[in-house]
Amino acid sequence: MSATVASVSEGNYTRVRNILISQPRPAVTTAYDELEKRFGVHFDFVPFVSLEGLTEKEYRKNRVYPNDFTAIVFTSRTAIDHFFRLCGELRIKMSDDTKYFCSTDNTANYLQKFILFRKRKVFNGTKSVTDLKSYVLRNKDEKFFLPCSDTGNSEVTDFFAELKVPIQEAVMYRTVNTDLAHLKDVKYDILSFFSALEIKSLFDNFPDFKQEDRRVCVFGTNATKEVVEHGMHVDIQAGTPEAPSIAVALENYLKLSNPDG
Repeated sequence: MSATVASVSEGNYTRVRNILISQPRPAVTTAYDELEKRFGVHFDFVPFVSLEGLTEKEYRKNRVYPNDFTAIVFTSRTAIDHFFRLCGELRIKMSDDTKYFCSTDNTANYLQKFILFRKRKVFNGTKSVTDLKSYVLRNKDEKFFLPCSDTGNSEVTDFFAELKVPIQEAVMYRTVNTDLAHLKDVKYDILSFFSALEIKSLFDNFPDFKQEDRRVCVFGTNATKEVVEHGMHVDIQAGTPEAPSIAVALENYLKLSNPDG
């Protein structure tokens, strides 16, 4: 029987008691804490994947060095951390004239830990790298460099291809599955996934996993596709105008499954 993506309105609204979030527990209070109080549910945070940096020896095999480029594109704090870590291990000092293009304000602010911040050499978007279009076109003669993971960053490379501006990807860290053996006998009412990689990790850890009456919440089309390809169905969809985040999607669902809190 082929799997289908169920809309929330057609879903199973049996009362929810516990929810698994496939990410690390946030260090600060978040919307999840409020959901626990309002709806009488319990959240567990278990990262399904983690990131580990390439060693200096591994990176040297790329034969691509950051100081050969004049513009660096950062999409996350992780990319910034591993970029400057490897620059240090490779004894590379970036030129003071290097330009930095950051996908968001938060990413640009984090960059201040590593460089002397000057407005004319740091450009940032608000929500994604596509906000940088005018800045990239204005600097299209720069040599662009993209630190990324072993899964690449198609959003950035496709964006630069559209603009007809060359960019060099460089793998500086990799995604690895977390050992989830401790979850073998633990059952949750809802499993929440933020990426296709987390769903792959679930099945790498538990090849015979069956969804049964568990409800699945996912963010975005790639994760949805991965769920369906593994013979499961999506009950709660995030990454939509109605539910732009996992937390909002869960809130909308819990209003129906746990109406009395």
